[in-house]
Amino acid sequence: MSHLLALTLGCLLDYFFGDPTKMPHPVTGMGKLIAFLEKSWNKGCHQVWKGALLWIAVTGSAFLIAWGMTAAVALWSQPASVIVEGLLIWTTIAGKGLKEAALKVYLPLKDGDWKTARGELGWIVGRDTDHLEEDEIVRGTVETVAENVSDGVTAPLFYALIGGAPLAVLYRAVNTCDSMVGYKTDRYKAFGYVSAKMDDVFNYIPSRLTAWVTLIVSNGTFREKRWRFRHLPSQASHHPSPNSGWGEAAAALSLGVRLGGENTYFGEKSFRPYIGFPHHELADTHIKQVNVLLTRTVAAWIVLLWLGGIGFELAVSWGKSL
Repeated sequence: MSHLLALTLGCLLDYFFGDPTKMPHPVTGMGKLIAFLEKSWNKGCHQVWKGALLWIAVTGSAFLIAWGMTAAVALWSQPASVIVEGLLIWTTIAGKGLKEAALKVYLPLKDGDWKTARGELGWIVGRDTDHLEEDEIVRGTVETVAENVSDGVTAPLFYALIGGAPLAVLYRAVNTCDSMVGYKTDRYKAFGYVSAKMDDVFNYIPSRLTAWVTLIVSNGTFREKRWRFRHLPSQASHHPSPNSGWGEAAAALSLGVRLGGENTYFGEKSFRPYIGFPHHELADTHIKQVNVLLTRTVAAWIVLLWLGGIGFELAVSWGKSL
């Protein structure tokens, strides 16, 4: 129950204040440690093993520091421990920041200022944005929000329920390792192999559960939602990532749009298989709609975590009474 209270506090802090930029942020420390170790170890032979050691060092230290903080405070005061846990969980989620980033693209796009919209999109995607048309600007924004609902909010909350702030911080360390070294380039293919694979493992369950919840809270009749559920696995499989496709597929099916297609990275074109069905042409309103979908998904997710946590507590109490 303390984990439930802490993760709810963390969500409320994120909802009202967003990313805690005015306090020491664990991700900043993780990033500096990863950059230092990568520069020191990503050379010579045995790069896979060196990359594995980096992953253990970063995730292990993140977990131990968070566990030490919460355990030390718990010895003094249990309510204070919940507050510290809530503050730590707050640093692992980014729901408000994700929505605000999408709105920074939507507002100028709505006013016909494509240049500013392209620039704002460039801050949140890796593709080239200088020459994108309106529908491609919308697609990039919708894809970014859809992919990050799990990574940025629901997955850390999932692990917070299981193991409190230490496990939520551990998840954020796993995700940060992947985002910094988990690439298939010549420099990182071997060194970042373990980071990439472990990120896939940690996101396997949350990404699928999040997609299902998204379809449940989406607009539509029971028949329409049943159709979306039926197509979700096949559409998710079109994405090159084993997990990211579930968020994109859930958003595409819920909004009735098609995602994927041709992207350009540093001047080189790359085609990603289509996800979803083009029942509607992509328009700026879909950015607002995917933000609404994000809000509903997170709210439903918190309710489900509470139901699961209370159910677990009741089951344990019932078992002890036998």
